[in-house]
Amino acid sequence: MALRRVSLIRTGVLATPALVVAALLLPTTQANASSPSIALSGTSSPVTGSFVPSDGGTVPEFATPEDEASPDAFTGTIANRTLSQGHPAGHGVTVPNATRAKSNPTFTTGFEGLNHYQQRYSRGGNQFSIEPPDQALCVGAGHVVEAVNDVFNVYDPAGVSQLPDNTATNIVAGFPRDVHHAVDLNSFYGYAPAVNRATGALGPELTDPTCIFDAATQRFFLVVLTLDRAADGSLNFVNHLDLAVSQTSNPVGSWNIYKLDVTNDGTNTGGVNPGPYLGDYPHIGADANGVYLTTNAYPWTANGFAGAQIYALSKAQLAAGAANVATQHIDTSGLVAAPSDAGPTQPGFTVWPAQSPGASSFNLSNNGTEYFLSSNAADEATHPKAGTGGDYVSQQIVVWSLTNTGSLNTSSPNLHLANRLVDVGRYALPPKQDQPGSGTPPGVTTPQGHCINDTTTATIAGVGCWRLLLGAQPAHNEVVSTPDSNDTRMQQVTYANGKLWGALDTAVTPKDTTTNRAGIAWYVVKPGGATLAPKIGLAGYLTEAGTDFTYPAIGVTSSGRGVMAFTATGDSLFPSAGYAPIDALTGVGAWDVVPGGAGAATADGFTSYKAQVGNPPRTRWGDYGAAAVDGGTVWVASEYVASACDYTTWGGPFFAGGTGDNLLGTCAGASHGPGVRTALANWSTRVSAFVP
Repeated sequence: MALRRVSLIRTGVLATPALVVAALLLPTTQANASSPSIALSGTSSPVTGSFVPSDGGTVPEFATPEDEASPDAFTGTIANRTLSQGHPAGHGVTVPNATRAKSNPTFTTGFEGLNHYQQRYSRGGNQFSIEPPDQALCVGAGHVVEAVNDVFNVYDPAGVSQLPDNTATNIVAGFPRDVHHAVDLNSFYGYAPAVNRATGALGPELTDPTCIFDAATQRFFLVVLTLDRAADGSLNFVNHLDLAVSQTSNPVGSWNIYKLDVTNDGTNTGGVNPGPYLGDYPHIGADANGVYLTTNAYPWTANGFAGAQIYALSKAQLAAGAANVATQHIDTSGLVAAPSDAGPTQPGFTVWPAQSPGASSFNLSNNGTEYFLSSNAADEATHPKAGTGGDYVSQQIVVWSLTNTGSLNTSSPNLHLANRLVDVGRYALPPKQDQPGSGTPPGVTTPQGHCINDTTTATIAGVGCWRLLLGAQPAHNEVVSTPDSNDTRMQQVTYANGKLWGALDTAVTPKDTTTNRAGIAWYVVKPGGATLAPKIGLAGYLTEAGTDFTYPAIGVTSSGRGVMAFTATGDSLFPSAGYAPIDALTGVGAWDVVPGGAGAATADGFTSYKAQVGNPPRTRWGDYGAAAVDGGTVWVASEYVASACDYTTWGGPFFAGGTGDNLLGTCAGASHGPGVRTALANWSTRVSAFVP
């Protein structure tokens, strides 16, 4: 399932879950490897590119929306257990529901990061409405770099933007718009606007940003997936990873841009799953020698899955701005032999590369070792040819080790990939998140949903608020949504203090309840070595009755103390930015909402409503969070709803007799901003720092 944001949503490949138990996976070595190089394609900097100011019109709002299947959640029971060294997998002690932490880790600072108003109205409004805000965060050298779909900013540790103030020239609907200096990613990578609202011309579509700061080289690395377009504006199947590398430790300055074409990188399994392929869901990690990018390859014109792809690049050459960078590409299809319907060609899926804190936390054995973690419950891992038919339940995760990474510093890289299964507690596809009012008609505090149902308010377009959003009258039966949970893919991975740290989303049955909620399974893994198999050092679940936890990201200092970030929602909790401590002795501790990160309202984005995206809707949320380590501080970022807006303010002068902004739904007032949301979405991100 491609978890990308709406602007392009792909058909999922999910099925109803049931229990399945797989056997131990034996180590293997890499196949399907090649050693190309990638060339420096140019330079750029975070400055807004040229544009024609927009009149603020809302058509088109979405690049190429498509329906996406929503999978059925696991309906069985997964008890809340904690697994520690010496306890067989699945036989740990039952632990009570989590309670909220009050003092540990120590919160040091936090601020609202990028939000949907900045996304929509940067570059003079020549942007699309997008959900969700896939989260990139990297911190170092006194800078906090954040990117989401499809905007970018650089802050000081207090949250003040370090980019030039572009308010005066950012004209939308006749007025300057304050987007807190944010720059659209199309500008950052040197492309035309996502949409030219004067002509309707479409630029390349950028998605899935993710980044790291490498303390060893003092460089920032930011990667996105870029989808090219034909002359008529349609997607032409050509897609590439665009990797930006800061030329110095100052991300406000110039960056080098490298483009890695991934269109033909996948496995055609006996005539099934033919290319071209989409290099979806890219992520980034690093060890002492290399920078590692991974993707999930999906056929553009067929069902199924064509394997996780790994790209290893010389870190030293990237940091130096080399004209050509040594690269090795590995297709994981065919590496994994497991007893499933897929037979010996089960591929890796979301093989997430590890990042490490500081400059000395890397594994230098075997001439350099980079680690990855993945899960194997999804159809992509068990039924890649058909793209459907699996159970979405597993009791194993996969540890991958890529050795001889020092060869990336030579003209002939020769890396070796191996993998092992590790037994863990059961995990399975989680249910949707609940929020206050889920399933009931939206009230005036959920203004977009209420507007679609409203047939009586007098507006400048006639009686009935729905006329402001839609050309044809809808059914007026919208309800407050259940925001999306992730599937079972692995989330951010860290290698620190000699251990691998990772987490994923799962269904969990909180103690003393009978109803599954969305929860988190977390892992502290001892990765082993040439003669030692990897094993779980500590593992468990985060769950609480009446609450859902989704999209975890773990950051760990070199001393082994960490923070896990996530979104927390619940029966009485609006979507909020949450956190919990984690270490290798006690595991995940009590959770809390980050200071300033309490949700203020329901998720009210366009993907929540049938009238906007079709029936059934799927409220897109998260896709992934982020954590970054800077010395002894862990920075985290998660999606949440930062601000509330009442119905009258949302409608402004578009309601008969109303006053306020001349853009619908911004809640920006008569001064025209900055707004707290847009007509079509109200997501934001929260950036916080802790000393664990």
